Amino acid sequence: MAGVDVWPWDSAMSEPFEIAGGASTRVSNVLVRVSLRGGAVGWGEGAPMPAYNGETQAAALKLLRAQRGFLLGKDAGRWRPLLERLDERLGGAGAARAALSMALLDAWSRQARLPLGRLFGGAQTRLRSDVTVAIVGPAQAKAAARRIVARGIFAINVKVGKDLDDDEERVRAVAAASSKLTLILDANQGYAPRQSIALLKRLKRRGLRPALFEQPAAKDDWDGLAEVHAATKVPVAADESVASRDDALRMARHRGAQVVNIKLMKCGLLEAWDIALICRAAGLGLMMGGNVESYLAMTAAAHLAGGLGGFSFIDLDTPLWFAKDPTRGMRLQHGGVYDLSKVRAGIGVTPIRP
Repeated sequence: MAGVDVWPWDSAMSEPFEIAGGASTRVSNVLVRVSLRGGAVGWGEGAPMPAYNGETQAAALKLLRAQRGFLLGKDAGRWRPLLERLDERLGGAGAARAALSMALLDAWSRQARLPLGRLFGGAQTRLRSDVTVAIVGPAQAKAAARRIVARGIFAINVKVGKDLDDDEERVRAVAAASSKLTLILDANQGYAPRQSIALLKRLKRRGLRPALFEQPAAKDDWDGLAEVHAATKVPVAADESVASRDDALRMARHRGAQVVNIKLMKCGLLEAWDIALICRAAGLGLMMGGNVESYLAMTAAAHLAGGLGGFSFIDLDTPLWFAKDPTRGMRLQHGGVYDLSKVRAGIGVTPIRP
């Protein structure tokens, strides 16, 4: 490698993005550029989200800048052992891992003139994402759902986990937007199992059954995840509960969840890839999600999901929360489609400015 550059990457948001753990009102991400000796340049994005896992922009920047000396002169063609070593050096800093692994593989695949998804297998080039309704009042939720449906998108991820009455109203308001909707609920650890079960029973009485319930218990309460599914038969997705290869292997044995939500920001591209393979081998369903990320990181995640194939749930919509798009390249099309067939090399997204 000839160069590694790191910047803070800040952006205003079009509206707050609130989950059970707290609200994001501004995007405070990190941007990495890797330059190879042959001239290829790759870009990577890290999206720390304190409300999700406590990671901060300042900590990610410090860690990333400390890797420059290690990376300079290294052969990007030996990317697997290089990323393994970087993961060791970066420890549990998932956003930092994601940014560096993304930039390195973007540069390598650009130099090889291959779309990034080919590296993971090239199984498919079209993916359909849901769109999220954050924790807002019922009137705002209903209006948001109508805007989503107007884009030809009929899968909506509804954030819950703070108040049973408010959450029931929000879900019902979203469901009223169309009889064709597929609903996904996401509590982000905000509920204990009994509260999650209570919400699902309330919704059932209203004729509503979500297709999936993400993280309806604390991340360490794996028996609680299983309890929610056993009591309601609604499939449960482990998000915060599975952030590593070891977690995936444990979940494969424990069976507390039926689906695992894989995010690059938990552990970087390399470990996310391994987690997906472990889950698929164990018969666990696959979901691809993210934090609050631009099209750079979201499209990298789409390449992983599309390259491997077999993902039943795609939740890659957060570029819609940026007040002004900071990138060029891939966009979420009508119907929530990521069309990766248009990418000729790398991720297919570049930042407008650092």
